[in-house]
Amino acid sequence: MATALSMAAAAFLLTLSLGYPALSYMRRAGIAKQVRADELPSHFTKTGTLTMGGLLFVGPIVVLTIVLALTWLGDSGRSILLPTGTMLAAAALGAYDDRLSLVGSAGHGLSARKKFVLLGGVALVAALALWQPDLLGIDYLFVPGFPEKVFIGWLIVPLAWLAIVGTAHAVNLTDGLDALAGHTAAVAFAAYGTIAFLQGQVYLVTFCFTVAGALLAFLWFNAHPAEVIMGDTGALALGATLAVVALMLGQVLLLPIIGFIFVAVTLSVILQVGYFRLSSGKRLLRRAPLHRHFEMMGWSQMQVAQRFWLISMVTGLLGVALALK
Repeated sequence: MATALSMAAAAFLLTLSLGYPALSYMRRAGIAKQVRADELPSHFTKTGTLTMGGLLFVGPIVVLTIVLALTWLGDSGRSILLPTGTMLAAAALGAYDDRLSLVGSAGHGLSARKKFVLLGGVALVAALALWQPDLLGIDYLFVPGFPEKVFIGWLIVPLAWLAIVGTAHAVNLTDGLDALAGHTAAVAFAAYGTIAFLQGQVYLVTFCFTVAGALLAFLWFNAHPAEVIMGDTGALALGATLAVVALMLGQVLLLPIIGFIFVAVTLSVILQVGYFRLSSGKRLLRRAPLHRHFEMMGWSQMQVAQRFWLISMVTGLLGVALALK
């Protein structure tokens, strides 16, 4: 744990120190967000805000993890190259999508179908790597309340695919308010880092806290009003990687609890669309995703974000508690 916390501090300092020159370069390069015309009026001022901010924390995380895996941790710790590789691949996909939606561009990024297919490809590779006996050989999960592993064989592949794709999209949907996705993701990684510590998986403890430390530094720049937003570059990377970590620990069933905010936001969109179709145009919520609904109720952006943060911390604690049983 001492090493993990030291890596968290190192990730924080590295991300923070690189953040200022990175933002300066992004301003010169014109890497700024174009807000969609159907957004709430209160968000129109975000047009021109720097995007692709996920690069600020993905870069330090990848560099620190690879250095650590190849030196201090040795062979047993090189399994963290899977979540690292997943993060890098999902970030590349997200960066390509963000690039297509910059100010002055003709479109709004990749179509939902193309993004789903490409992300599904990343998820399939990660799922197969998890299952392969000569790689990680993970074919089990833990059920909260039962101490023994439940072996499910090849079924881990479709379960992993669903978890990776679903969590990546869920974090992406949550990334709609300043500091919301970054804070809730940091809490989730810290929770899984604690679970990894309880299981004695030193390498995953270190990886999770490295991610959490880098995210805290990103929040320095993402605090309201944000200088930069993580965009799909960061959101897809965080969601996909969080699911891989949960699967490697065998605690993927705790993901809906630890990532409760991500689940609630995603369900709000599904329910809104479903109800709209079944009721011939009526709305279940004032607006979806869920944080938009509360904004239309009169909550400020900071009120929504801070209350969601509090919920994420409580559900994170609950998830760790269930892992202890």
